[in-house]
Amino acid sequence: MLKARLKNGLSEMGLQIPAEKQQNLIAYVQLIAKWNKVHNLTAVRDPLEMVTLHVLDSLSVLPHVVASNAKFLLDVGAGAGLPSIPLAICLPELQIVAIDAVQKKASFMRQVKGELGLANFHVESGRVEVLKRERFNQGSGFDVIISRAFSEIALFIKLTKHLLAEDGLWFAMKGVIPIHEFMQADIQPARVEVLKVAGLDAERHLIVIDPHQLTIN
Repeated sequence: MLKARLKNGLSEMGLQIPAEKQQNLIAYVQLIAKWNKVHNLTAVRDPLEMVTLHVLDSLSVLPHVVASNAKFLLDVGAGAGLPSIPLAICLPELQIVAIDAVQKKASFMRQVKGELGLANFHVESGRVEVLKRERFNQGSGFDVIISRAFSEIALFIKLTKHLLAEDGLWFAMKGVIPIHEFMQADIQPARVEVLKVAGLDAERHLIVIDPHQLTIN
């Protein structure tokens, strides 16, 4: 059932993911379900719902990540590894760092990295504002910094601006378009993309922010 839900969802979203990678995505869901019984990683309990609400939702940004030509991506407040682990599975050429302040979530992500052999996936625990860009990529910063459920956009930018590459972009995954966040922070996004998630009857949007279009204090 998990395989069918994933395969049909990917097809509906127009995503061509090889069978081997689909199997790793299912193994990831099974690991979340296993750890969830003890560590409460996510409020979603049903593995079938995890396929839709976690994996397919995360992969809705896959075409936009590919189109960005990013080589280094940072996932802030990654939690159980969303969207970073599905992206790492599907884009092995993309170097991904995921950070979360909650130790049990970082431990889970490290477990997934080991069990699925994700050589392109790296885990940090702690607060993102004290993370040093010199630890990664010869200090040139991340091409894309993404968040799925981290904070309002203004705080997301403030805490991560020291980690963004010169020509990098922020990707904020949101539900409805957060007009109030734009107004509060005086931000004009570079793009707002509608995200299609198979099986999810709710608005999802990707807010793309270009630092060259901002006045960052």
